[in-house]
Amino acid sequence: YQRRVREAVVSTQSTGGAALDKVAKKSVKVVVVGNPCNTNALTCMKNAPSIPPANFTCLTRLDQNRAKAKLASKLGVSVSEIRNVIIWGNHSGTQFPDARHATVMVGGEGKPLTEVLSDDAWVKSEFIETIQQRGAAVIKARGLSSAMSAAKAIGDHIHDWWFGTEEGQWTSMGVVSDGSYNIPEGVIYSFPVTIGSDRSWKIVQGLAQDDFATEQMKATYNELLEEATAAASL
Repeated sequence: YQRRVREAVVSTQSTGGAALDKVAKKSVKVVVVGNPCNTNALTCMKNAPSIPPANFTCLTRLDQNRAKAKLASKLGVSVSEIRNVIIWGNHSGTQFPDARHATVMVGGEGKPLTEVLSDDAWVKSEFIETIQQRGAAVIKARGLSSAMSAAKAIGDHIHDWWFGTEEGQWTSMGVVSDGSYNIPEGVIYSFPVTIGSDRSWKIVQGLAQDDFATEQMKATYNELLEEATAAASL
């Protein structure tokens, strides 16, 4: 059964990519939402070789929004005061929600979240696990997916792609890897990106990675590699 589902998904994305390749403007911007969205975006991209790979993305903004809300609740502040949370990797239970580089507005000034929230054990356990499993928890609780939250996240994703990110801020998007942070090229992986007035995204560089982060980022990459290999075999 699972193989038949995977075959149907790959077929749909392959057909969609080929159609885009044939009739869409080469400037078309694509955001894939249906799961497994990273691998679906990769399949779609590979079937549209005339369209720049950078024009294909997948949605991890939903995870970022959830992460910001979780941190804001923990600190008792508004969601808008939490900035630069990162979602690394796959939109799945292996994703790495990363608060180490986030900031929180305190008295009108942005301060490192790690200085305001000193509970590292909570960040590495409950925070990460809650975001990783939030989608499944919503479905279990109400028997339906969080469609409205996803719709809001799609709007946020497209807004930032069109209007750009604010100075000093980034957003999380599943984009084709260029080798940054030792993530091999050729997969659609969620990175922190900035977007300029030309509507081109750039992966934020130079963010320090400790052993814990490196392990988390590698684990979610390994899952993406497995998915891509399985999709290619179909």
